[in-house]
Amino acid sequence: MKGEITIYTDGAASGNPGPGGYGVVLLAGPYRKELSEGFRKTTNNRMELLAVIIGLAALKREGSDVTIYSDSRYVVDAVEKGWVFTWEQSGFKNKKNPDLWQRFLVFYRKHRVKFEWIPGHSSIPENERCDRLAVAASRSYPLLVDTYYEEMETYNSLPRP
Repeated sequence: MKGEITIYTDGAASGNPGPGGYGVVLLAGPYRKELSEGFRKTTNNRMELLAVIIGLAALKREGSDVTIYSDSRYVVDAVEKGWVFTWEQSGFKNKKNPDLWQRFLVFYRKHRVKFEWIPGHSSIPENERCDRLAVAASRSYPLLVDTYYEEMETYNSLPRP
């Protein structure tokens, strides 16, 4: 179909939590774009989800037909099985990464998006490229601060009455 966009995504964290990064490969006709960034302390699931958000946010035209390939069951199942929409109705109560899921939904709703789960490290060239981008980003310096994650980690470690 003309105008279709393909996005491959991957996230990585060394330690969980630990330094992490995401990698994205966008393909649209003859065009290709690669994106990656690293964070000093985060989780693998946050990076998997952030990769999808960054990929969708990079699209210039709303209403695109988008297929996202991800090796993250966390992300793919949450969307394809409809869990994230139930989580949204409950205000993401007791769910991890509400900040990212809320951002995801904003960009998701601007397009016609379908997800395809692919096994990680299975010699799919674009997925392997995303993995290399994510790992390299997690080892780059300076690493960005995943502010929400670090603030919540601090908050959750406070003594409770």
